[in-house]
Amino acid sequence: MSIKGRPYVNFQRALKTGDLLLIRGAAAELPMVSLQDALDICLVVAEKEPELFERAALRWLARYCLERRDANLAGLREAADAFATLERGREEALRVLQRLSRP
Repeated sequence: MSIKGRPYVNFQRALKTGDLLLIRGAAAELPMVSLQDALDICLVVAEKEPELFERAALRWLARYCLERRDANLAGLREAADAFATLERGREEALRVLQRLSRP
């Protein structure tokens, strides 16, 4: 089944609930979690479990470095700054992170 099959639909539904237990369970059913989907999970973690947010952001940054062939220090710095300012300038930070998440 493709990533856009039933498990992915379940994952998207779980994201909409904001329930991290459901999200984690649905993500475990996927063959892979895209960088964009990982960002969506980070955003829920920031809201629901802020004490775990920094760790989630660090994992996302590591994935960015490993998965993006065009990753560079400027992009990594931009992403790290966006994560660091997410609470203060949410809209701009989200735009930066979403742009960097796209393949």
